[in-house]
Amino acid sequence: MDNPLHAAKDFWNERYAAPGYRFGTEPALFLQEQASYLTQGAKALAVADGEGRNSVFLAEKGLSVTAMDASDIGVEKAKALAKERDVTIDFRLANLFDWQWEPETYDVVAAIFFQFVPPHRRPAVFAGIKQTLKPGGILLLHGYTPKQIEYGTGGPPDPENMYTEEMLREAFGDMEILRLSAYEREIEEGTGHKGMSALIDLVARKR
Repeated sequence: MDNPLHAAKDFWNERYAAPGYRFGTEPALFLQEQASYLTQGAKALAVADGEGRNSVFLAEKGLSVTAMDASDIGVEKAKALAKERDVTIDFRLANLFDWQWEPETYDVVAAIFFQFVPPHRRPAVFAGIKQTLKPGGILLLHGYTPKQIEYGTGGPPDPENMYTEEMLREAFGDMEILRLSAYEREIEEGTGHKGMSALIDLVARKR
């Protein structure tokens, strides 16, 4: 059986090996639009942070940020971006499936475009995210709906990896859902996410 840690590392190292930043250096537009939830001094976790564009934005907003990713190449690029932007981030080389979700630790969890997690592993990851949020903490989750397959402008080729409103409502129904919306929009985030896209946002508060 393949080791999921090694598989994820190899998969993303291959994609991050090219010069430059695959998804650009600016944060996801979704994260920018949720800036009102980013309180200076709050503790944030950036899940599957890749090359650092989202964790750096959180740190620039004055949050104390931990960022994790399975790709050592991605993490090194993220460190370089943080140095360039003059922010301090606690970068961790770790796989989502091995990550220790410390209970009630973070005020914000940013979970943006981590849709290569296969459906059978999603429940454990979602449960970990909820566990690691403090009461009153905010989840900022952003990804693709199955219609994204038609566009082919980013994300995995399997519709089962995508999110629907019904699925997210069921998975996070024990939280206070502040925003849950599926929509289509043109995005330009490096070469990895570029063009018309079928997107979905979830903003939820832990009770």
